[in-house]
Amino acid sequence: MIIINGTNDNFQKEVLESELPVLVDFNATWCPPCQALHPILEEIANEGGDFKIVAVDIDDEEELAEKFNISSIPCLILFNDGVEVDRKIGLQPKKRLQKMLGVK
Repeated sequence: MIIINGTNDNFQKEVLESELPVLVDFNATWCPPCQALHPILEEIANEGGDFKIVAVDIDDEEELAEKFNISSIPCLILFNDGVEVDRKIGLQPKKRLQKMLGVK
């Protein structure tokens, strides 16, 4: 599975209308914890499962960052049936992210 690049144009389809749970990673290229989180998310994505991972660069997608009240990054939001069900801020360990997604 690949990490999908989230944009204002595809967010509705990829996240809000998804039949699978979606973990959205709000990040920025200048953010060291965001860069440290990316390989962990890639590992989880490569291991697969019934979920999607979408990465949103807050500098490129300011409107989405504002819509979801992103004030600290990395900010991970889990959506299920288009509704926010969990939110974690900061660098998270792999096991915590897997637990969020219901992956063992």
